[in-house]
Amino acid sequence: MRILLCSIHGLFRGGALEIGRDADNGGQIIYVMELARTLSQRPEVDHVHLLTRLIDDPALSDDYAQRIEKVNDKFDIRRVSCGGKRYLMKESIWQHLDEFVTNALTHIKSENIFPDWMHSHYGDAAYVTAELSAYLHVPFVHTAHSLGKPKLAKVLDSGMEEEEAYDRYQFEARFEAENRALADAEFICTSTSMEIGQFSGYEHFDKSEFHVIPPGIDYRRFFPYYEDKAEQPDASHELKQAKHMAKERMDRFLADPGKPLILAICRPDRKKNITGLIEAFGTDPQIQAMANLAIFAGIRGDIANMPNEAKEVLTEILLLMDKHNLYGKLAIPKQHDSEWEVPEIYRLCARQKGVFVNIAHHEPFGLTILEASACGLPIVATNNGGPNEIIPKCENGILVGPSDTPAIQAALRELLADEDRWNERSLTGVRKVDEHYSWESHVDHYLKLVKANRDDSEGWGIKNIAKLPTVQKRLRTANKMIVSDIDGTLVSETGDYSGLEELKELIAARDNSFIFGIATGRSLDLTREVIEKHALPQPDLAIASVGSYVYYGLDHNLRDKGWEQHLAFRWDRNRIFETIARIPGLEPQEDAAQNPFKISFFTDKSFSIDGFHAALGPLLRRVNVIFSRNRFLDILPKRASKGRAIRYLCQKWSVPLRNVIVCGDSGNDLDMFTGSARGIVVGNHAPELEPLRGMRRVHFSTQPSAGGVLDGLRHFKFF
Repeated sequence: MRILLCSIHGLFRGGALEIGRDADNGGQIIYVMELARTLSQRPEVDHVHLLTRLIDDPALSDDYAQRIEKVNDKFDIRRVSCGGKRYLMKESIWQHLDEFVTNALTHIKSENIFPDWMHSHYGDAAYVTAELSAYLHVPFVHTAHSLGKPKLAKVLDSGMEEEEAYDRYQFEARFEAENRALADAEFICTSTSMEIGQFSGYEHFDKSEFHVIPPGIDYRRFFPYYEDKAEQPDASHELKQAKHMAKERMDRFLADPGKPLILAICRPDRKKNITGLIEAFGTDPQIQAMANLAIFAGIRGDIANMPNEAKEVLTEILLLMDKHNLYGKLAIPKQHDSEWEVPEIYRLCARQKGVFVNIAHHEPFGLTILEASACGLPIVATNNGGPNEIIPKCENGILVGPSDTPAIQAALRELLADEDRWNERSLTGVRKVDEHYSWESHVDHYLKLVKANRDDSEGWGIKNIAKLPTVQKRLRTANKMIVSDIDGTLVSETGDYSGLEELKELIAARDNSFIFGIATGRSLDLTREVIEKHALPQPDLAIASVGSYVYYGLDHNLRDKGWEQHLAFRWDRNRIFETIARIPGLEPQEDAAQNPFKISFFTDKSFSIDGFHAALGPLLRRVNVIFSRNRFLDILPKRASKGRAIRYLCQKWSVPLRNVIVCGDSGNDLDMFTGSARGIVVGNHAPELEPLRGMRRVHFSTQPSAGGVLDGLRHFKFF
């Protein structure tokens, strides 16, 4: 079984994860990497691919610009371009997801890494994976990590206007993607049962199947403080250095570094409630006498250059430190190595009989709580979210309201002052975290569900390609393509159908080495009508409405959204229509002939194409004008046409253009014959195609319509 994990935003690499760099680099990054590693260790898993965004940014490591990074023999990270090269926060990536889908499909086919199972992480990946699932006919599971609707409620409660919230956080796109995941995913994987309730406000909640599978932690790194492996003779250099750095980073801030530590490790994110912890510490002299406070709020350089929310949170931390005069009592290091140093920070705190605190306003799960407990730290945790299940199960700490300052202070005093209580919570936590939370048990449960779902779906995936729908089968394997116009090319307008039955038999009997496509001015509904009327073979793809839409098959309305995003560039339909409607000699075609990327008119004898071009003025540079048979006028986005759609599809599905044959009869077919594709012009062609005569790769048949197509295919020895 080949598994593809999709997690788009944030920074992924094989080692030295930059956890805490910003709001996009937190527990989700760790979760996905550990899941991938553990899956790759299972004998029933052939390979694990992590699909994420390629980033080539001078401000970041070159690691993120590698297209393929091998993590181990069965796990690699595959980076796909979208939205340019620079690092983008997740809110800025939504508009580029169709580009990601297109480039991901190209990569999957060219590298021959068709998966048997996929797993999306967060809403942006849910959109991408649902699209890939539709194209490839591969099932997927979704893990939300966080949801948009609870976040919207919180930002509105904070005072942000709804319009600003939707614009800033792209909630409309996020809700649509999350709702689609509920409908399309085989099941939703959550870390706690409480998470399931957060989905209840979504339209497709009742259509979903939920499974609670708690994640684990890496026990190679997160082991108890009393197992001081850094002091053992065979300890690695990284472990020894991490222990030294953990102490050095905090000691430089503290007047009495030997006192117990109250520790928080989280992103500089307002929902993490760092300021609430500082207020609790800064307003209680007794706690200040008992312990120091250490806050690792991500990885930072110059605060002035950080994203706005991180900048605001870090500035508030500094102002509160000054307000409560916490100099010498509060450590706020700028850096830490997440791989080896963070576990040593936990153990340093445990050796000094400290406490770990996570009092986020809402914590979906609480991975840091597990990490800290595995290292021997008692916990003070928010009662809002995942800790409500972790703390009672592991008996490792005290739950508090995140806004209840007296309760937070009482919990800290209880654990710091009572050594027996501290030891009880520490030892019980180590034992029960190990008992209830491990990646091995997570993957055991996960793979059982995967097997059950794949069995129910009759083994979707590359190992059972014979069971795939025909369209997906050919798209995976084909390296040749025939694309033909319908009216006047496949089907005669004069009633001469010679050669049609033979051509239909040849195309219907095609194997999976070539794709049969149609390129037509018709809409999808009208295309279905003519296919049915003449019993033509079902196409694998349809370029409809003169290149403004691309469909896969004709049965499920599966449109290529990447193509539509490509067309939308600098296309202002309303403005263009208003300009054209004033030009004489034009009559709008029926509503069925119009679409968001196509404006169609009939012309009369007074119409002049040269005059039309002049009337458009500067707008002419932004549109593609197709005038055919002195009667039909189509105005499309500059990037739209049958020929451009063919070249786009060849790039997307890794079909060499030299292996493509196009067939046409009129002016709206003209640009199909540009580029390196070979062409067949049927005998009943319109005068607009005469300029192609004499080109070596274009065959002018003397036979009309289907007979001409058949003649051309024989000429090129296609079969």
